[in-house]
Amino acid sequence: MTAGQNAARPNSAEQPWPVRTVAQKVAGWIDKLGTIWVEGQITQINARPGTRTAFLTLRDPSVDMSLQVTCSPQLLQQSGVPLTEGSRVIMFGKMTFWPGRGSLALRVTEIRAVGIGELLARLERLRALLAAEGLFDPRLKRPLPFLPRRVGLVTSRGSAAERDVLSVAQRRWPAVQFDVRHATVQGPTAVTQLIDALEALDKDPDVDVIVLARGGGSVEDLLPFSDEALCRAISACTTPVVSAIGHEPDSPLCDHVADLRAATPTDAAKRVVPDAVAELDLVDELRARSAAALRNWVRREEHVIAQLRDRPVLADPFRDLDRRNEEIERLQHAARRDVTRLISSQSSTLEHLRARLATLGPAATLARGYAVVQRIVPGSAPEVVRTLDEMPIGTQLRVRVADGAARAAVMGHERQGRSGQ
Repeated sequence: MTAGQNAARPNSAEQPWPVRTVAQKVAGWIDKLGTIWVEGQITQINARPGTRTAFLTLRDPSVDMSLQVTCSPQLLQQSGVPLTEGSRVIMFGKMTFWPGRGSLALRVTEIRAVGIGELLARLERLRALLAAEGLFDPRLKRPLPFLPRRVGLVTSRGSAAERDVLSVAQRRWPAVQFDVRHATVQGPTAVTQLIDALEALDKDPDVDVIVLARGGGSVEDLLPFSDEALCRAISACTTPVVSAIGHEPDSPLCDHVADLRAATPTDAAKRVVPDAVAELDLVDELRARSAAALRNWVRREEHVIAQLRDRPVLADPFRDLDRRNEEIERLQHAARRDVTRLISSQSSTLEHLRARLATLGPAATLARGYAVVQRIVPGSAPEVVRTLDEMPIGTQLRVRVADGAARAAVMGHERQGRSGQ
């Protein structure tokens, strides 16, 4: 039975496909991908003299993934830029599956080295992207602890950056503790190792601050510290991160994402760990200033007390009270005199009013011979009579005089100017 016939028949446990059928199917699927452009970093070159095929390993600088590449040795020799391990390249080729050994490789026909200008342009685009997302926002920067319990250090093994950070920090504060994690700081595996070390230190609750340190280098050497994955890992850390990459002119993207940028690894050690001698000097200075301030305050208070003792009020405390007592007696005498005068004046006025009232009152009028005539109406109170019409003949009257009253009856009328019965 041919391979085509095997591929056409159903696949099951009773009718399995042979290996050659599966390999041919995989080769057919991969062949449909066609030609592609791939970017990565060369990590291995194997081009032996006299061979017709060169073998390379192309790695993704951001993650731990690689791809096998094959090409003609002349393609490497004719490259305008020497290709070495660590070179960033763009390759054009087609994926090929080798059924004989079950391997997959990218057969390339063109290789282009990524130049510095293109790398810098990509970094600027990435810088703009991260800035737009807010990873550079100063409000997100966390303050460093004054005296960290333990400092996490990520750097390469045996590097000058490690020696500088440890020696400067221990000289400033001998009791400081470090948790050093070694990682490759350049090359294809740098980003992955740096992220792993950073995440491990961030998970340690005893680590209060993390220092990412590396010495100076070229733009290509510092590329891992501008990688997007590393920048996002720094931003995701809950522990404050200090970036001490290269020298003062160097400015990888992780410097902008970190909570603090140090000019050099030595500067990072000075920023993270306080100087014990300087702090003790500061304590002594503050103590001296506090003592001087306290002495000055005591002297000022003593001067105030002395001034208070010299005041006349303390020499003769009752003098003001005596003066106030005399003033109160004077005011009482004046008030009593004014009240007496007012009462006398009002009494005289009252007597005059009483005399006038007695003169004009009804009793005085009756005493002069006048009388008040009232008509007696059964069932009601007596009513004062003012005209003759109000008292017809026979009307019962009550006549009030000065010393009493008498009853009478109307016998007749006499009007002014005439008389009548």
